[in-house]
Amino acid sequence: MTTVDDVPATGRPSAPDSAGEPLTKEDFEALARFRSGIRRYLRFSEETVRSHGVRPQQYQLMLTLKGFPGRDWAFVRELADHLQLRHHSVVELIDRAQTQGLVRRTSDPDDARAVRVVLTDQGDQLLSRLSALHRDELRRMDTALALPHWHPSRDSARPQG
Repeated sequence: MTTVDDVPATGRPSAPDSAGEPLTKEDFEALARFRSGIRRYLRFSEETVRSHGVRPQQYQLMLTLKGFPGRDWAFVRELADHLQLRHHSVVELIDRAQTQGLVRRTSDPDDARAVRVVLTDQGDQLLSRLSALHRDELRRMDTALALPHWHPSRDSARPQG
């Protein structure tokens, strides 16, 4: 059975690379340590945002808006892409966040059919508190989330010629 963890961002499971270098025991340990660190961080995040009265996806929505490249707003389709959710799911997420006063919709001055989503002052303040907690947790987890160091493969160590 394919799980979410098995599916890359393309949406398709990748086939094992039978021609690649076999993994060592240290490689498996590094992958397991990194995966465990990711899971610990995600659990921290989920528990932290829930204790502040929002759902994890609402936090991700607010963070995506505040961290959107070059501007502090986004179109629904852009949010769907960044959050890796379907358009209708993002619309429902925005509806719930808007009901809580975290985001609001505004019309796009260049295209009356388009809708921009922006953080409210309340959403911005909550996001700042939550993001500071997340930053502090990442600092504490420094080594747990360090990328694994791979041993050079035999092919890359061989002189090119």
